[in-house]
Amino acid sequence: MAGLYKCESCRRIVNVVYEGKGELICCGQPMKPLTGFKSVEEVLDFAVEKEEEAYRFYTEWVKKLDKSQVREHFEDFAREELTHKDKLLQVKQGRTLRPSPKKVADLKIADYLVHVAPTPQMNYQRALIIAMQREKASFNLYNHLAAIADDEGLRSTFLALAQEEAKHKLGLETIYDEVILSEN
Repeated sequence: MAGLYKCESCRRIVNVVYEGKGELICCGQPMKPLTGFKSVEEVLDFAVEKEEEAYRFYTEWVKKLDKSQVREHFEDFAREELTHKDKLLQVKQGRTLRPSPKKVADLKIADYLVHVAPTPQMNYQRALIIAMQREKASFNLYNHLAAIADDEGLRSTFLALAQEEAKHKLGLETIYDEVILSEN
C-alpha cells in the first residue's frame, strides 16, 4: 500500500510512507493508487493538472488575503506554477527537460514546521510555511513520477521539474531563515 494515492473527488494526493491496516479513504470513498498510468500522455496530463491546481490555489488565496505583502508573494508563486505548466506542455510537444547535474541545497526548514492551513488573515510567516510545504510536496510528487516512468526522456523531465520545485523550496526557506528565524 506504500506509494501515491489520489482521491477522485477532491483530487488530493497522499503519499503513504508506512503501510497500515485497512483502506485509504478520502471524501468517503477509497483512494486509487497512482501507478496505473497507461501512457506518457496520461502522466503529462496529470502533471499539468497538478500545476493548474497549484496555480488555482495561489490565485484564489490572492483574492482572500488581507496583507498586500503576502498577496504579492502568492501572485509570484502562481506565475511560477504557470511556468511549470508551460514546460510540461512543451514536453508534450516533444521537448525533453534535463536536470542540472548540480544538486540543489536543502535547508530542511519545511521538514520541521507544523502544517498550517491558509486563512484570509494569515501573516507572512504562515504564507511562507504553506508555500514551502506545497513546494516540498510537488518535489516529492515529481520524484515519484520519475521513479515510475518507463521512458527515459520522461524520467529526465520529471527529475528536472523536481529540481525546479527544490529550487523554489530553497528560495522560500532562505527567505524564511533570513526574515522569520533571524527575528527570533
